[in-house]
Amino acid sequence: MSVVLSTAELSAADRSERWHEAVSQAFVPLNINILEEDPSPGRIVTHRLGAMQISDVQAGSQEVTRSKRLIARDGKEYLILTLQHRGSAVKEQDGRECLIEPGSFSISDSSRPFRKKVKSKFHFTSFHFPRKELRVRDEDLHALTARAFSSHDGSAALVAAYFAQMAREGAAFDEVIGRQFVATGLDLLALFFDEQRGRFRPQPPETATAMVVRVKDHILQNLSDPDLSPTTIAAAHFISVRYLHKLFQLEATTVGEWIRAERLERCRRDLLRSPALGGVATIARRWGFVSPSHFSRVFRAAYGVAPRDWQAHGLSCERRTDE
Repeated sequence: MSVVLSTAELSAADRSERWHEAVSQAFVPLNINILEEDPSPGRIVTHRLGAMQISDVQAGSQEVTRSKRLIARDGKEYLILTLQHRGSAVKEQDGRECLIEPGSFSISDSSRPFRKKVKSKFHFTSFHFPRKELRVRDEDLHALTARAFSSHDGSAALVAAYFAQMAREGAAFDEVIGRQFVATGLDLLALFFDEQRGRFRPQPPETATAMVVRVKDHILQNLSDPDLSPTTIAAAHFISVRYLHKLFQLEATTVGEWIRAERLERCRRDLLRSPALGGVATIARRWGFVSPSHFSRVFRAAYGVAPRDWQAHGLSCERRTDE
């Protein structure tokens, strides 16, 4: 069901205050400075798709700021992907400034200060979801905020086209199908991040960074193997187990913790996606968990809910963890 927030019926004098409320209600608390003497009507149409909120936004010239004070007040960590349709915006975050023009998209992180200024009437579609839903490293995210990606070039075009289609069709999806589309979109976005960070380009084999990338790729390709271990991983890359552990120390984790986290995330998504993928034990085995009881314990420890409850009530569980 779509929710419509509009200032069209209000007088120009009342629009600024109501627009500030509407934007903060739809996204996260923000400071808004209307740059028009007579504020134009503003309109936000939103609907939910799994863990994602999709919003179509139209309004007049303004400046939006997410300050440290507002971040400290709400403590929420969301990412916002914005597809720009009309009007150009200047965005600042993480020490960078970029121009977002129609036909491009950008990423913002609500957990750190940002600023966005639009000097004319604008129209964009935003995709607002919890930070934890996108499985990318913090340093990768920091490197890609406040950058403009053209929807006409390479893999960015694929990302933009997929999210635009999801916005057009999303309101008609049922909950199960909607969650699957969102999960696929976030997988695509994570792949785009990897490409932008150069993980698919040849790297000197002697560098630790390159070795970590290759090791992680190997792990992801073999997650379903219950015999996957530091010993087998090290042997596959002709390195010692001791050196393997040192590589993951650079990532502030351990080999076992990283494997378990990746397996759990795939189980979590499969449990949500469709009953056709199987029951809890089947899905756990698919991703390398041999013992159902062990899987249940580590799943509950990671997500605060039993896997059977997650599969049966996943949407409501997602909403509770966001609150």
